Amino acid sequence: MSDESARDAGFDDWLDAAETGDAYYLECPAGHTSLPPRRLCPACGATELDERSLPETGEIETFTVTHVPTPAFEDDAPYATAIADFGPIRVTGQVVDLDPDAVDTGLPVELDVTSSETTGERVLGFKTV
Repeated sequence: MSDESARDAGFDDWLDAAETGDAYYLECPAGHTSLPPRRLCPACGATELDERSLPETGEIETFTVTHVPTPAFEDDAPYATAIADFGPIRVTGQVVDLDPDAVDTGLPVELDVTSSETTGERVLGFKTV
């Protein structure tokens, strides 16, 4: 991250955990899941959220390739953003180790915290396994 004083405590703490292989998701007593920095369940409003280990691998369910990005990602284009199913939760990230034209549904992936070429900020990515 380019400026440590601008940390988003919940999300950046989660990225730190993902970088060390300790990624997790949150689960309420009713079994609804979400990702940090949630403080309450988005489905039922429960405030008791338990941390559960995120499975090591997921599978790309859908993706899109961006050729004309916003200015915040202009140096990153073209890139593929995917939604991957990690069992109890779906995670959105940028596919970082494949040419965007090679990305397809069904590919197994794992989390990879990388940096935006445009801003230098950390972004959540996927690399194929």
